[in-house]
Amino acid sequence: MASAGAVLLDLDGTLSDSRPGIAACFLYMLAELGHDPAAVGDVTWAVGPPIAVSIQTLLAKYGDDRVDLGVTTYRARYSKTGLYGCSVYPGIMEMLAALSLASRPLCVATSKRRDFAERVVDYLKLRPYLPKIYGALPGGGLDIKADLLAGILRAEGYDRTTTVMVGDRLHDIEAAKANNLRSIGVLWGYGGQAELQKAGADVIVVRPAEVLIHVA
Repeated sequence: MASAGAVLLDLDGTLSDSRPGIAACFLYMLAELGHDPAAVGDVTWAVGPPIAVSIQTLLAKYGDDRVDLGVTTYRARYSKTGLYGCSVYPGIMEMLAALSLASRPLCVATSKRRDFAERVVDYLKLRPYLPKIYGALPGGGLDIKADLLAGILRAEGYDRTTTVMVGDRLHDIEAAKANNLRSIGVLWGYGGQAELQKAGADVIVVRPAEVLIHVA
């Protein structure tokens, strides 16, 4: 029998403002591969998608196809320093506390590598609310978010009719649709209104408190 519907939560751009640490690691990676980091401009757009996708796009601007080396370089730096360049968005702690009181199972569903996500959740002291954390695998498995959500649903037995995905980027919304889940797009992250609307978010909210209204 399926368990109660869960609230699946993206991490970067939804729970955590991780842009400072991630952006710094992107620029470090470009410099290490011999490129001028200043030439790439603002990299906010690269925060949130699967890391290999963002790095492939970044390197393409320089005509560089060394994606695997870019990922390895980025992750080494991120694991050492970049992981800690993040903070919890205002209102998130209150949102998680209220969802917990409402007895909704909470689960992190992130394109970030799972071991990194575990460390971020602990660093931000979110573990009391988020005992279940799912993310990409070190060898590249579950990089595609639709596959990640499918794996979570299989592993946890969540009821698809009442489970909802909450995220800030098109990948979150499209993954939810691929798995027949409702989706809530959030505007305090990195995607923006136009991206979330185009992806087909069922609901778009401005503040974390609004999520509570739409998960029932």
